[in-house]
Amino acid sequence: MIYNNDNRTIVHMDLDAFFVSVERLVNSGLKKKPVIIGSLSSRGVVATCSYEARLYGVRSAMPMKMAIRLCRDAIIVRGDMDLYSKYSKMVTSIIAESAPVYEKASIDEHFIDITGLDRFFGCYKWSKELRLKIIKETGLPISFGLSVNKTVSKIATGEGKPDGEKQVKLEDIHSFLNPLSIKKIPMVGEKTYQLLSSMGVSTIRTLCDIPVETMQSVLGKSGIDIWRKANGIDLRPVVPYREEKSISKEHTFETDTIDIQMIEQLISSMTEALCFKLRKNEKLSSVVTVKIRYSNFETVSVQKKIGYTSLDHVLISVAKDLFHRLYKSRMLIRLVGVKLGGLIHGVQQLDLFDDNEKRIKLYISMDKIRLRYGSGAVRRAYGTNVDDHTKFKKK
Repeated sequence: MIYNNDNRTIVHMDLDAFFVSVERLVNSGLKKKPVIIGSLSSRGVVATCSYEARLYGVRSAMPMKMAIRLCRDAIIVRGDMDLYSKYSKMVTSIIAESAPVYEKASIDEHFIDITGLDRFFGCYKWSKELRLKIIKETGLPISFGLSVNKTVSKIATGEGKPDGEKQVKLEDIHSFLNPLSIKKIPMVGEKTYQLLSSMGVSTIRTLCDIPVETMQSVLGKSGIDIWRKANGIDLRPVVPYREEKSISKEHTFETDTIDIQMIEQLISSMTEALCFKLRKNEKLSSVVTVKIRYSNFETVSVQKKIGYTSLDHVLISVAKDLFHRLYKSRMLIRLVGVKLGGLIHGVQQLDLFDDNEKRIKLYISMDKIRLRYGSGAVRRAYGTNVDDHTKFKKK
C-alpha cells in the first residue's frame, strides 16, 4: 500500500559516470574506452569507473590491483576534484535557474520538487527540457527519474541509466519495484544484501511480503526504513539547497597556556571531530585554517589550500603543521581554533584517490561506531590526555 505521498512530483537527476564524463570532456581520447578513476598506486582503490570498465566487473571501492586484473586495457586517471567541483557547480547553477525547489544530494545528483507544475507546463516535459539544457550547456550526460518521492525517483534514474529518462506514476510503483533486486533499494549495502539473501529475500516483492516487525527485529530501525522504501514509501521532503562554506571548532583555555603538547592534542582532537562531521554530511574540504589568540588578545591565523579530502590523518597533519608555522612569539595562548573550508558535496568514495583499501575500511568502521554510539565513542590515541569534558565553541 502507498500512503501519505500526497500528490508530490519529485525529479531525481544524476550525472552519468560523472568523473569519467568530465575527464572525457578534456580528453576526447578517453571516449568509449574503459576508464578507471583512482590512485595510480597498486595499493589504492577505485573511486569510480566508466560503463565500459564496469562490463569487466570493475566497481567503486574495489582494490586497484583487482580492477587492473579484471580490465587489463583500462586507462587509469588520477582524478581532479577541483575540475569535478567546477562542473558540478555549473550543473547546479543551471538547475537553480529553472527549479522551484531543489536539493543537491551529492556532487553529481539533485532532487527537484516540481509538484503542481503539471497545471502549467507538464512535469515530464519540464524535466526532459531541463535535462537537454544541462547536456547542451555542459556537454555532460545526465539521466533522470520522475515519480512521487525521492526513493522511487532515485531507483527510476538508476533503471534509466545511462543517458536516459524514466517516469513511474503512483499507480505503477509496485509493478515497477517488485521485480527488482533488493540491491536497488537505497540503504541496502553488501552486508545487508547478504543477510537478507540468507533469509531467502532477493527481490523487492519478497521483501514487501515480510512483516515490518520482522524487518525491525533483524535490522533495527534501518529495517523499518528499508521496508518502507521497498513499499514505495518515502516522506522525506526536498530540502532547499544552501551551500555551507566552512565548519570550525575553537577552544578558549580557562588559564592561558604554553603547553604545546596539549595544544597539539587539542588541535588533533578538534580536527578529528570536524572530519567526522564532513563524512557524516558527505562533504570534502580543500582549505585548512588554524587560528591563535594570545593572552594579550592579539589574534593571528594562517590557512593552506589542499586537495579535497575528509580524512583525519591528512587534515590533522596539515592543521598541526599550520600551528607550528603560526606560533612564533612563544607567548601564552588564550584560544586556538581550526576551520575546514572550501567545502563541496562528495561521498566517501571521493576520498579514495590516495588511500589504500585497509585504511578506508578502518575509517568506515570507526564512523559506524560513532554513528551508533556517539561521536566520542572512538577516537585516536593522541587525544587520551585531552580533558574529556572540554567544551568546544562552534562557529
